[in-house]
Amino acid sequence: MSDEYEKRLYAIFHPSPALVGSQLNPQSFARHYLSGSVRHYSGKIIFAELDSGFRDEYFRIDEYMDEVRVHEDGRPKATKFISVYRVLEHLDFSAVKKLFLSSPEGAVLGLEPGDEIQTREPGIMRLYAQINPVRMLVLTSMDFIKFGEEATNLTQARSVPSLLYTQLEFDAEQFLQDFEVNPLMPPPVPKLHPSKMRDAILELSTARNKGSKGLLLDSSFDEIPYRMVRHGFMFARAGEHKFFYMPDWREVEKSNYRFWKAM
Repeated sequence: MSDEYEKRLYAIFHPSPALVGSQLNPQSFARHYLSGSVRHYSGKIIFAELDSGFRDEYFRIDEYMDEVRVHEDGRPKATKFISVYRVLEHLDFSAVKKLFLSSPEGAVLGLEPGDEIQTREPGIMRLYAQINPVRMLVLTSMDFIKFGEEATNLTQARSVPSLLYTQLEFDAEQFLQDFEVNPLMPPPVPKLHPSKMRDAILELSTARNKGSKGLLLDSSFDEIPYRMVRHGFMFARAGEHKFFYMPDWREVEKSNYRFWKAM
């Protein structure tokens, strides 16, 4: 059996969650999702290839993977949906081999697991885009790891069992200076009015017992350029996290020019 026809297990995190069996490699899988399926979709895709041996009693993986076979005309099976609900919650982070980002044009960038990141500078406001299972845009002084710990702390009202999120490039001090000069400046993030960002920064700067401020119920990540991603992408749950490093855009330009053009 050729590599292209190997049975693979994918978890889709954006635009909608799913656990999927397939005989397509990651590049072909993304292209199929964007243009080769009757389920029309135009936008970013974020998905991961999982260890083929991953199993969890919540999913009927063996039953559905048995149906991942070539078609009678020899074409590989593109997708066999196993689950579309509570996928991330029941996913073993150690089974996530590689995270893939796809542009709307079908260019694919694979991200490797990264080492522990040090982002614990105190007092700096940070901007996070939650991706799955919730999709809020949040301004906070919490560092990359602490944010995930708090967001998956189930004693908190606005928490989830597991979360995929990313930090966005944002300089609060520079933004306030720019806003003072030009109140009609472009939005710092798609769909977020500059004045709303200004108000949120000032509120967090003066509030004693408020560590975070929700900015948008939907982070609109599909409209946020990949070049705004800072550090990479984080999977988090109570007592556990797994990080995937986002290479610098200069590295991407050299290694994956097609994806770089879409950043």
